[in-house]
Amino acid sequence: MILKKVILGAALAAMTMTGSVAIADTLKPGEGITVKPARATWDTGFFQEALVRRGLETLGYDVEKPKTLVNPIFYKTVTLGDIDYWTNGWFPMHNDQLPKNFDKKAEKIGYVIKAGGLGGYLISKKEADKFNITSLEDFKRPEVKKAFDTNGDGKADLTACPPGWGCEKVISHHMDVYGLKDFVNPVKAAYAAGIASAMAGYKNGGPIFFYTWAPNWTIFKMKPGKDVVWINVPEINPTKAQSSAIERMTVNGLEGAVSDPIKLGFVASDIQIVANKEFTKQNPAARKFFEEFTLPLADINEQNTRMNDGEKSKQDIQHHVDQWIAKNQDKWNGWLTEARNAAK
Repeated sequence: MILKKVILGAALAAMTMTGSVAIADTLKPGEGITVKPARATWDTGFFQEALVRRGLETLGYDVEKPKTLVNPIFYKTVTLGDIDYWTNGWFPMHNDQLPKNFDKKAEKIGYVIKAGGLGGYLISKKEADKFNITSLEDFKRPEVKKAFDTNGDGKADLTACPPGWGCEKVISHHMDVYGLKDFVNPVKAAYAAGIASAMAGYKNGGPIFFYTWAPNWTIFKMKPGKDVVWINVPEINPTKAQSSAIERMTVNGLEGAVSDPIKLGFVASDIQIVANKEFTKQNPAARKFFEEFTLPLADINEQNTRMNDGEKSKQDIQHHVDQWIAKNQDKWNGWLTEARNAAK
């Protein structure tokens, strides 16, 4: 009889513990709270936005459709509280786009990818080998400038960044400090359209000269070291925003670079979530999820390549989110558990 009671007690205790775990796994600390997210204008940042949105929805938040905003507008609106967060902060690249009251009203949280935001200039390997091009300085040579002049204006055509992007400011800075304005024409059209046009010319046997960043599908379509090569800037000459991280502007061991190390001229940025402080103060579960959330660079590159191959609808991106969570279920569940615990 005593043994039966012990067994029965143990079984009831196990059932109680299992029930508690099940309840903990379904807690929705965000229930009844509406969240206003934003996302960047570059589609290579849509995946992490969709994943974080799914996480908040799982925690019970009612997450509105994200507003697509250029950087300066986002940073202003998040400090005003009109937007709660986005997943597309690049630092220190975006530092000079922050309003003066940023630190009082908003915060950078966690690392989507630490030092994962790589940027630089690439050219077609065929032309690099033919003209012995290793640096932007080489575009001052008449034969190089002519080889990359695709529209007949007398300058090499560079597929650059549209206004409002952090890289657009850096490229403009490079044109000034390296004396390239008479030799290089930065094409500032919408990036997706610009790089598509440049790649079409490349596929037809022409040269290509473009800025890109990682994570990005471009360096999956055109392999550094095989199709294209990373080239140097003449010297490290930082913008004010870059000056606090000069050591990150030179990179060692970059596949497909013309030299090792290579002077990229762009800081290897931390990609971080940025959120309104009042929102995170009132929503510790959301803040904890932001803090825990991180992605391997390879996973973003893979998803970005699928988007470029045509899987770019809202439904496609949600399908990518489903697949990523299924492959990383334990990690995902761990983030949610940490978030729920933070709300207790």
